[in-house]
Amino acid sequence: MGAQKGKDLLVKMFDGASYATVAGLRSRKIAFNAELVDVTHAESVDRWRELLAGAGVKRASISGRGLFKDAASDALLRQSFFDGAINNCQVIVPDFGTIQGAFQISGLEFSGEHNGEVTFDISLESASALTFAAL
Repeated sequence: MGAQKGKDLLVKMFDGASYATVAGLRSRKIAFNAELVDVTHAESVDRWRELLAGAGVKRASISGRGLFKDAASDALLRQSFFDGAINNCQVIVPDFGTIQGAFQISGLEFSGEHNGEVTFDISLESASALTFAAL
């Protein structure tokens, strides 16, 4: 994968009919994590740590920062947060693929400067297994 434009990394949320791009995002990130299960014991070779393969909990986090641009996606985010809803989301990574699965909004923050626009920060956490489809 060569250099890509950051604006081409898209976050989409299912609105009941189709996947709507979360409008106004100026920055976005997806992170994958897996907990480790340490099975080191008294007889581990030279006291080196040993891990149990495939045993930890996996999770993904999506975060973004932007400004309000589209009333429909703004309302979808706001209502999803206040309802505590779990929505199907897609993250499209150019020249890599699409990650898809259920996510819940874990954080929604608003801020604004006196001489600037109101912006928002959003954090989503995976709520089930994710799928990946290569481009």
